[in-house]
Amino acid sequence: MSHRLFIGIRPPAHVREALIDTMEALEGARWQDDEQLHLTTRFVGEVEREAANDLAAALASIALPSFELELEGVSHFERKGMPTAIWARVRPAPELERLRAKIERACDLARLGGETRRFTPHITIARLNSHTGPIVDWLTRNSDLRATWRVDGFSLFESHLLASGAQYEVAMHYPLQDTALSTTF
Repeated sequence: MSHRLFIGIRPPAHVREALIDTMEALEGARWQDDEQLHLTTRFVGEVEREAANDLAAALASIALPSFELELEGVSHFERKGMPTAIWARVRPAPELERLRAKIERACDLARLGGETRRFTPHITIARLNSHTGPIVDWLTRNSDLRATWRVDGFSLFESHLLASGAQYEVAMHYPLQDTALSTTF
């Protein structure tokens, strides 16, 4: 049996509420549900049970202190000149890059191959298609989106593709250490 996996960070309720507050006034957008809001740190894809278990074990060895992330505005992805998604920009942070490097190492240990796509830290707000209305007004109206949160862990998610869209389930959660608790003397 194969599992469709990705590794990500789930923002806390106040950040998800700020994102949900942007979800209006864009005809034809397929807004993400609260349960779908996350920052993907590494897409894994379809893997067999043994590789999934190897990955879960390798991720458990990651030890880092918790850190802060910040949303700063919105943007979009496009393909062939057509917008495909709108998203909240996550400000790049050295701590996020350290976490990503350790996650990449865990994927290597699980023999899953290296990531080939450029990382753009973001949280997808909506999927778009050719029936979506113009996005310029929405982007302008939400350009001042800001929220800050402390990342206290990351998760291995399983993605279930349903007729109604993707449904995400946390397979494993990996807490990060509170810096106050990780002090050594």
